[in-house]
Amino acid sequence: MALVAHIDSGKTTLTESILLKSSYLSSSGTVDTGSTTTDFLPVERERGITVQSASIPVKWKDWTFNLIDTPGHADFGMEVESASRVVDGAVVLIDSVEGVEAQTKGVWRQLDRYGVGTRMIFLNKMDRPGASFKMSLLSLLKHGLHPHPMALTLPIASFNPRHYAEGEPGIQGLVDLVRWNVLKWDAEGTVSSHPLPQQPEDFEKFDILSPSHPVSPSLIPARAQLLENLAMFSDELMDSLLSMPSEPSAYLKVDNTMIMQHLRNASLRGHILPVVCGSAMKHIGTDLLMDYIGELLPSPLDVDHETQCHNSPVQLLAWKVNWDDKRGWMTFVRVYSGKLTRQTVLINTNRNQKEKVAKLLLLYASETREVDELPFGSVGVILGLRFTRTGDTLVSAGVPDSFKTTLRDITPPPSVISASVIPRSHSDLQPVQSALDALSRTDPSLRVEMHEGQILVHGLGALHLEIVEGRLRDEWKINFEFGRRYVSYRETLGPMPPTEGWNVWETEIGGKPITVKLPLRIRRLEPNEKGDPVWDGSVVVDERGRPIPTPASMPGSPLIYVAEGILNALSNSPHSSLPLIRLHIQVGNLQNVGSKVPSIITGGTAAILRRRFRDAGIGPILEPFIKLKISVTENNLGKVVKDLTERGGEVVDLGDDPSVLDSPAEVGGYPDDGIFIPPESLSPSGSSATMARSSTSHLKRSIQAVAPLSQFLDYSNRLRSLSEGHGVFEASNAGFREVSEERRMDILREIGRA
Repeated sequence: MALVAHIDSGKTTLTESILLKSSYLSSSGTVDTGSTTTDFLPVERERGITVQSASIPVKWKDWTFNLIDTPGHADFGMEVESASRVVDGAVVLIDSVEGVEAQTKGVWRQLDRYGVGTRMIFLNKMDRPGASFKMSLLSLLKHGLHPHPMALTLPIASFNPRHYAEGEPGIQGLVDLVRWNVLKWDAEGTVSSHPLPQQPEDFEKFDILSPSHPVSPSLIPARAQLLENLAMFSDELMDSLLSMPSEPSAYLKVDNTMIMQHLRNASLRGHILPVVCGSAMKHIGTDLLMDYIGELLPSPLDVDHETQCHNSPVQLLAWKVNWDDKRGWMTFVRVYSGKLTRQTVLINTNRNQKEKVAKLLLLYASETREVDELPFGSVGVILGLRFTRTGDTLVSAGVPDSFKTTLRDITPPPSVISASVIPRSHSDLQPVQSALDALSRTDPSLRVEMHEGQILVHGLGALHLEIVEGRLRDEWKINFEFGRRYVSYRETLGPMPPTEGWNVWETEIGGKPITVKLPLRIRRLEPNEKGDPVWDGSVVVDERGRPIPTPASMPGSPLIYVAEGILNALSNSPHSSLPLIRLHIQVGNLQNVGSKVPSIITGGTAAILRRRFRDAGIGPILEPFIKLKISVTENNLGKVVKDLTERGGEVVDLGDDPSVLDSPAEVGGYPDDGIFIPPESLSPSGSSATMARSSTSHLKRSIQAVAPLSQFLDYSNRLRSLSEGHGVFEASNAGFREVSEERRMDILREIGRA
């Protein structure tokens, strides 16, 4: 299972809390002091951010969780992408002051893409001023994450009702609505459990929560709503509830093991979204979260797979590759079938290469433990694999061909920013190239290419390239300079029609004429058509309209040679040398192509496509845009908006509340009918009355905008000067957009093609 979230939601702090509670650690580290277990890279400790995902097996009660802590920053989206591919369930953290944020939606879409159906929400930071259980629940609905969020716990800010009247922030306890008890944490962090009464009149005598406490009136309605909503997805539970007396207090006696069983079924099917809350920093709610992870998230047996028997063939997916100075190449794998031992000889089905296992390790963040086997469902590390890259499938040698299928590949997000890497001297050229090859093997979202004698690296953002630069210096210790950063532009198909016979390619090999005729149909994607991330925003389909995967995913198929040629042609426009996107390419029946030699089909496909692109003329140029969420004080608002619009940005919304970035058109949202939405009084410091009393809240304004990335590469410095040091911003990818004629000429001049 993975912990995923927007940056600064507390994933690494929650991981530390889980490790402490499960007795893996005797004391927890903190992000602020750079002492956490999963952020072990020097750059992570220095900056206080997670750069790469880290895996730890956690034992809790009768369960073992393979826990993966992932980065929150969009620049390291590849790490979330690879983790999403191998997990069975995910805990999505939400900062209960901010609610759903830009990258929350980004990671949610990544989980959708890889079919991670079972998720839970952990509303973190309930102890912060401004934290609101109600607003966080509403933000799940407003931003369309799930139509049926279900609160399993309620927060108790304080056991002293007076603190609610004073708007004091904090969290001292939780109500577990399923097990029907109250958990109370004392000043030393020791927790005590107190069963709640099963008769309404007994609440008068309940010492822990007095009848006058603001939480008390919500308890019975919250339990009743939980059961009624759950019964919508279980006929058996519905029948049980209908046979009970009609008053809500009857629901207090329902057996919690029966509720848990129905809750698990509904969670595994994705019908509901369980919501729990707490404070990872104070270790409040961590034990409860781990109980619910064990009860509600799927085990490997709950996920579709081949039926396992004692001699099932081994099948694994390499979800990450890392370089270690002492151990060499470390390949992180998830076992999808069989049991991997050190004696197993593996075949990499993507690259058709035999691989030998040197050692098997279980990884505890940066610590390792050698093991003799990795059983079905486990996550571990193999040492000694020479050819394997992220996304490759490995099977045991000698299995029938029918089993040599490749598991679904991991798609790197498209790169949006580039920089040149300049070796200091000629003798540094080889070490620089070797280091970049190694780094791009560990991080597939980093692309490296030679262009007109220059080494170019392409990444997901300015921070991504900064981290790459630091790692090359610190880990590979090479001598180089980074050139100016610039964004990665794209081109699409020009307007001119094709010439006669454009899809026929003739060549001579050894004096023998060879003709390749390809049944291709090419057009530009319509504005409402979605591109395929596998093909960097183009769509490539076969004669029946089925998507064609990238060449690495279909070894041995005749389509692979055509796909390789298409990939080759799309990487470089004949007009501008930019990659081509937003194309729809349909490959027809390949029976009469005219050659069976793979290299000729690949070369012919690339040549035919280039001719078509040349005939079409130069097409529209696209540049990457970003969504910006900026928070500034009222008196600096005008200056910041003026700067935005002067640099090609478009203001989408101005608001008093710095809520998540999204234009109203993008937010469909779900209604809150029938969902238990707790009253504002449950979160004293997050209620609107308290927020209105706050001296700074009404002075802060939020700006939501869409802007070209090229104009905002150094925005943090510019915003600091525009806002007298008070402005903060977040940026997330908004995809590629066509530019105006005037801007197109500027771009062509910039890349030396005008």
